[in-house]
Amino acid sequence: GGGAKWRRAAMARRERYFCTAGRGMESFAAREVRARLGATEVDYVSGKVFFTTRAELCDLRKLKSGERLFLLLKRRAPLHLPRNKGKALHEIKSLVTEEPRNWLDIISIWKNLCGHKEEKDHVSQENPLPLKRKPEEEVNIAAKRQKTDTISEECQAGAEKSCLVTKSDQDFGTESQTCREEPSQSSEEKDVDNEKHTFSFRVSCRCSGAIAKILTSQEIGRAVGIALMKQFGWRADLRNPDLEIFVHLNDIQSVLGIPLFRIPLANREYIQTAGLRSTIAWAMASLAEIRAGAFVLDPMCGLGTILLEAAKEWPEACYWGTDISDSQLEGAYTNIRSAGLMDKIELLKASVKALPLPSESFDAVISDIPFGKKFKITKDVPYLPDILQEMERVLRVGGNLVLLLGQDLRKDMDEVMKRVASDGSPKAVSDGASETTTVKTSNVNGNSSSAVTDVEESFLSSRQMCFGSLVLDGVYGVSLGKTDAFIHKYKKISTAGNQ
Repeated sequence: GGGAKWRRAAMARRERYFCTAGRGMESFAAREVRARLGATEVDYVSGKVFFTTRAELCDLRKLKSGERLFLLLKRRAPLHLPRNKGKALHEIKSLVTEEPRNWLDIISIWKNLCGHKEEKDHVSQENPLPLKRKPEEEVNIAAKRQKTDTISEECQAGAEKSCLVTKSDQDFGTESQTCREEPSQSSEEKDVDNEKHTFSFRVSCRCSGAIAKILTSQEIGRAVGIALMKQFGWRADLRNPDLEIFVHLNDIQSVLGIPLFRIPLANREYIQTAGLRSTIAWAMASLAEIRAGAFVLDPMCGLGTILLEAAKEWPEACYWGTDISDSQLEGAYTNIRSAGLMDKIELLKASVKALPLPSESFDAVISDIPFGKKFKITKDVPYLPDILQEMERVLRVGGNLVLLLGQDLRKDMDEVMKRVASDGSPKAVSDGASETTTVKTSNVNGNSSSAVTDVEESFLSSRQMCFGSLVLDGVYGVSLGKTDAFIHKYKKISTAGNQ
């Protein structure tokens, strides 16, 4: 009676979640959960944003800046494991055994959110094999499953080790020898036994830092899996479990959670052919301050990812995309048609250096400038100034220009500023205007990274300079996986050449 009453109260309270985010995207995700979900107690560390909300599952699914969404099981200080592997494994198991009641309460909340049967059906239809594996790995897994009981852990892509582990009967024997001293069952544990839920599960594990030097991800996942089976009587299932337990241990903290959706939030169902990462495209569109009735242009639209993200989120605006490549335009057209946005987005073949569009006709210009040699500034072919001048021309006064630049193009942009300063044309902005310009930086820790700091310092050293009528209004360092990039936001403060 008491446990049921407590859980009913838990259902009415605001629940604690976290979403994973790409490096540099944490601040965007923090702002989004506040605005979209009315979230409170929002804080973030490298790669994760924690928040509390009473939002429904359908609203949680609408998050655009995060990669995956989790119901928080446990968040605690980092584990300081002893060098002895047996004792270290026993400490890992305490993540499960120290608060068994809390596990069951969170499972009840998860069931309330998703529904046990409905969620499993939803998982099966959505993606029975959530992570791609090499063909030979599939064969190995199938062979092992014929003669072993399986506990698995699948890890997300990243610097941390990723793995898939199997558990044999022999390993169980080894494990019991490692941890011979089992604590006696308390009255709370006996109470938990009476309320066990029969689930199939798997464990996904990532570990880094000091803990990774003592135990592998496989060993951690195995220990957590065994503890779950012993504590709750759950059954391991690799391919289609009811429940997945996410474990991430590093030098900052220990985090455990239950993913709410098998397909990552970043995998948009309305994008048929992926171009720029959808979360980055959404973040760029959010910086453009798109309002109802606005005209928005991507002059190098590629496959149209930025336009798709913007049109889905701000459907009351009008969108135009241009590109010089027929193949890119064909891909963008396919994406737009499959997303049902043909009435929202117009495509046009044109060079970004000579746009067949009226001057000052767009409220926002957003573009991912290609990172190749084609647009690299040289003494003979100054592509970037030409591109900027044309974007500036079609942008209305008060409008926003949002660009994604690679490392080299960021340096090229700095060079453009220096040329503007040395040539004296376009003009420098007045001291008064420079005082209103703010440089915003964002990285994984909420502080400036070394790369972003370099950008900030280089622009602050010449912050009175602008390109024509464009004034820098923000720099955001983000990760594209193997490379870093920078989102630059500019605001047009006057008609070009008439300041």
